[in-house]
Amino acid sequence: MKLVSWNVNGLRACVKKGFLDYFHEINADIFCVQETKLQPDQINLELDGYEQYWNSAEKKGYSGTAVFSRIKPLSVQYGLKLEAYDGEGRVITLEFEDFYLVNVYTPNSQRELTRLDFRMDWEDTFRQYLTSLEGKKPVVLCGDLNVAHQEIDLKNPKTNHRNAGFTDEERTKMTQLLKVGFVDTFRYFYPETEGAYTWWSYMRQARDRNAGWRIDYFIVSEALKSKLKKAEIHSEVLGSDHCPVMLEL
Repeated sequence: MKLVSWNVNGLRACVKKGFLDYFHEINADIFCVQETKLQPDQINLELDGYEQYWNSAEKKGYSGTAVFSRIKPLSVQYGLKLEAYDGEGRVITLEFEDFYLVNVYTPNSQRELTRLDFRMDWEDTFRQYLTSLEGKKPVVLCGDLNVAHQEIDLKNPKTNHRNAGFTDEERTKMTQLLKVGFVDTFRYFYPETEGAYTWWSYMRQARDRNAGWRIDYFIVSEALKSKLKKAEIHSEVLGSDHCPVMLEL
């Protein structure tokens, strides 16, 4: 089974920059996107053979997630069923026979860390949600988690230490998630690989210089370790300030 996740930073814009070419070429069984920045009636995607599931933010042009799946799920849940978090279209959960798939666009802590407290509350709530699912069957989590976990996961760790996405608080929450029984699949295969990034600022030709961050992930339950076949970062794929990541089970 092949799964893909991509923060498209505006799906309508990404479609104009080759999204569908990559979508058809990669031929995934399940394709997850974040930061769609639209309502479903604002786009008409012809994706033969795929069921489409959309969770849009109440605020137009902001956030949003979607999942395109060849496999019909047993059930679908939008959001966390908590009013404090569900207005921004950040989570879609699909239940399949053998696992749950959770597609997430984690809130950014913002400049000056103005949203760090909200982010910390989100992290605890979301981790509890994942562990509650995991009590029933294994979980595959994917999406833009808005954190570079270790220094190896970004080009300039020292100068970014107190910036959103690389604070001690955010990194600690990621460590806590992994410690309760989850695996960062890219690091499972490539524990010491440097220069492997999924997001680059549009400023200062960061992508040309590969001055990036790895903030997009596939994270799975420990129970799925034996099923892991391949994890890849498709940094050559343009169309967004993020690139797609892929997992094969």
